[in-house]
Amino acid sequence: MSKKLVSDLLVDYLERRGVTKLFGLCGHTVIGMLDALSRSEKIEYIGTRHESVASTAADGYARVTHKASVVMCHLGPGLTNVITGVANASLDSIPMVVIAGDVPSYYYGRHPHQEVQMHADGDQYKLLEPVVKRAWRVDDVEAFPDILDKAFRLAESGRPGPVLVDVPMDMFSREMDEDLWARTHKGNLVTMRPALDPAAAKAIAKRLARAKNPVLHAGGGILLSQASEELAALAEYLDIPVSRTLAGQGCLSDLHPLMIGQTGFWGLEFTHSLTTNADVILGLGTRFGEADSSSWYQGVTFDPDKTTFLQIDIDPMEIGRNYPVEIGAMGDLKIGLGQILEEVKKLCPEGRNNPELRARIARAKVDFKQSNAAISSDSRFPMTPQRILKDVKEVIPEDAVIFTDVGWNKNGVAQEFDITIPGTIHHSSGLATMGFGPSAVLGGKVAAPDKIVINLTGDGGFGINPSCLATAVEHGIACTWVVMNNSAFGTIAGLENANYKTKFGTVFYKPDGERYTICWADVAKSYGIESICVNSAEEFKPALEKAIAANKEGRPFLVEAPMENIVVPTPGCWNINDIYTPNALVKEGKLVKKENGRYVAPSHSKSHDGCLN
Repeated sequence: MSKKLVSDLLVDYLERRGVTKLFGLCGHTVIGMLDALSRSEKIEYIGTRHESVASTAADGYARVTHKASVVMCHLGPGLTNVITGVANASLDSIPMVVIAGDVPSYYYGRHPHQEVQMHADGDQYKLLEPVVKRAWRVDDVEAFPDILDKAFRLAESGRPGPVLVDVPMDMFSREMDEDLWARTHKGNLVTMRPALDPAAAKAIAKRLARAKNPVLHAGGGILLSQASEELAALAEYLDIPVSRTLAGQGCLSDLHPLMIGQTGFWGLEFTHSLTTNADVILGLGTRFGEADSSSWYQGVTFDPDKTTFLQIDIDPMEIGRNYPVEIGAMGDLKIGLGQILEEVKKLCPEGRNNPELRARIARAKVDFKQSNAAISSDSRFPMTPQRILKDVKEVIPEDAVIFTDVGWNKNGVAQEFDITIPGTIHHSSGLATMGFGPSAVLGGKVAAPDKIVINLTGDGGFGINPSCLATAVEHGIACTWVVMNNSAFGTIAGLENANYKTKFGTVFYKPDGERYTICWADVAKSYGIESICVNSAEEFKPALEKAIAANKEGRPFLVEAPMENIVVPTPGCWNINDIYTPNALVKEGKLVKKENGRYVAPSHSKSHDGCLN
């Protein structure tokens, strides 16, 4: 039997799985792996300047490929730095395998260099346990092949998510018989996804067919299962309107005649007029989370007194989490929606047409566009966020891949930036991580090298870790960053100003009281990135066109747009202020009904008019 270094056998294994990119940062516990990677002709090692950049870029890569990305990190600060990116992937159900170096196995109990000693010897890998589906430590080198097979299968199956394989550094340098890896050469690497119970498919079909005002409420699960075509087919057959979550943007074209838009904090009033009055709502790949449900205030986004909820999810823990369900079903949405449509066709052989509903939806969309027309064309400077988004939409191709961050670039985009192709917009939804977009765009571009891939971010988000620029230069990643610079943490400034009439801690100043603005275009130049900071609204589109041209030629680019701090309209309700100062319309966490029996959202939901300069 021939022997090879475990590090070389691990690289061989990754190559057989089709891994072509590995994101990471060096450290003494993983230098054995770096040595092995240096000899690989199939895997590109994408080294970063910070572990959070590595894990977040890997997140972006997996979102585009729909396969588990691979991250490698060091112990101690490597583990603590990688956590946020891993947690973000976890809450958005993104598959990822984290390979972490650890202290030598023979030093357990001695607190060696950089170890974070927790509650037991050699247990620092448990730092990631709360944010991964499973954490393994390789205590027996012969168990390594089994662990890796299990890790990838778990990351990609069921509800996808990150897993951790913790490797004491001495394991990388041990020799091992190649024959012990024979099992990894056999078997199908793909786990088949489950269909719905046929009884559930029939029952859901019957409820939809009998409903007078049904709504299909689509979450990120539709995109994860790549079920957009099936969603459209069911909606169109019965003429059922489709609402969506933030994570669900793009699940059905925003221009589709049955798409009624986003719900929740930054949802639309027209959308809520249909979701609050629905007699049946079928939740698809969503937990009905707080942001998408207006903090669950009854009658604002959803009303369980009027609505019967049905729910399908790959994860049974999410079914009935926030609203009681009449029918809860576990299964893959792509398969399940096909099953439901088959049953619906038996009940309604000719389908249904609702031209009045389609006309209402069309009018609402026109009215919304018209309400934003003036501010979207406004030439004032600093620019309005609406003008920035309008110009971006006019410049980038329809199939461009967009990564957002937090603030206007996420919430405003979800409100008024029409996405027409599934999988071309990516938000940090579950964790809403500031700093997600500037690093995630790296992985997105690596995964889609022939597409235009851009990041819309605020100055607060970009400032979290601008070292992502170095990674772009070092690896020739030709993406574009659009930095919407309002010299503030704008969303929180808006919330604080609306509710407490102060912007303390949210707007950037020098000690002498002068506003402080970093020129990110200059920072980009110092990293070797071409950049432009525009000086007028009219300069923005030509600057972005120049950036796109540079991307097509293989060069990264940054465009900075000074922006007026206009708050994102919040038609829904967010339980922020009344946690601390209860509103008169809220008692013990519940909305108070008016004499006419209608619920009224706290005044906070109407407080986001005007600007915050």
